[in-house]
Amino acid sequence: MRLPRFDYLGPDTLEAALDLLAFHKDDAKILAGGTDLLVRMKKGLLKPKALISLKALNELSYIKKQDGYIKIGARTSLADIIASDLIQKEAQALFQACEKIGAITIQHFTGTIGGNILQNNRCHHYNQSQFHRSGRQACHKDGGKICYAREEADRCNSTCQSDGATALMALGASIILAQKGGERTVDLANFYTTDGIMPHACESHELLKEIIIPVQGGQSAYHRLAYRSAIDYPIVCAGVLLKPSPKNEIEDARIVVGAMSRSPLFLAKASSSLKGKRFTDMAAFKKAADDSMNSAAPFAVHNVGATLEYRCAMVSQMVLRALEQAAAAIKA
Repeated sequence: MRLPRFDYLGPDTLEAALDLLAFHKDDAKILAGGTDLLVRMKKGLLKPKALISLKALNELSYIKKQDGYIKIGARTSLADIIASDLIQKEAQALFQACEKIGAITIQHFTGTIGGNILQNNRCHHYNQSQFHRSGRQACHKDGGKICYAREEADRCNSTCQSDGATALMALGASIILAQKGGERTVDLANFYTTDGIMPHACESHELLKEIIIPVQGGQSAYHRLAYRSAIDYPIVCAGVLLKPSPKNEIEDARIVVGAMSRSPLFLAKASSSLKGKRFTDMAAFKKAADDSMNSAAPFAVHNVGATLEYRCAMVSQMVLRALEQAAAAIKA
């Protein structure tokens, strides 16, 4: 499969990149690592007239701690995040998620954290070659009026399978979106639209500039299930955060389940059920994991190559393992 023709634009400053975005708007796409974008273009899923490369924008590649926050440039490579002592200490869930993304070659040579957050939703009924898709009626995401993942659905049910987004949402992260003449900060939980066709609340003239993670003094963990340990996207994943109180009880908790819906799912009820519990209360963890499964199950559709029953059952397992790991790190 060949790439369609496009203009390659290589700005050397953030300001120049924003000027190009303001000019080209919907006709352009941002090229960071390209591990998702270029594959989609080869399959005929995207045909932008121009690609705006961030390759020369080293100003968007950094990891630093400032004013009680960890700040990560959007072009920071997955390899740099994995190698960061700060991330391993203060944002373990993100470290574990980045370790699982793609293969080592992707982590070290192309993949970026911004690209992982912005990867488009996937569906094995849609993410096929143009030839394959031409043999049947177009789905919602392809401009049609049908969803092959859920019968009689009136909307696209493509799934967000971003490891990074799930871990970052569990960490309570926010992001900065820049545009010519200004920028805005968005809580990551509000960045996902729950629209499978346009899953991100980001305008065509905006660029993801920075990820901001509050340093909260707790412990986090991330677990995922995939067919292979490398290359494959998760079919179920979970990120959690546990914060201790002065009494060594759970003061606050965040449970996020990914790869089950159009966006990562922050499960408020299951999370709040852990407040005031001891870090050794395995019964409370098991109940929260089961509640997570029950809350996520209605969103599950058959579009990632595994049965609904199996994926739903594995939600509780991923959540439970993540909770146990985070609790063990606090007790240690």
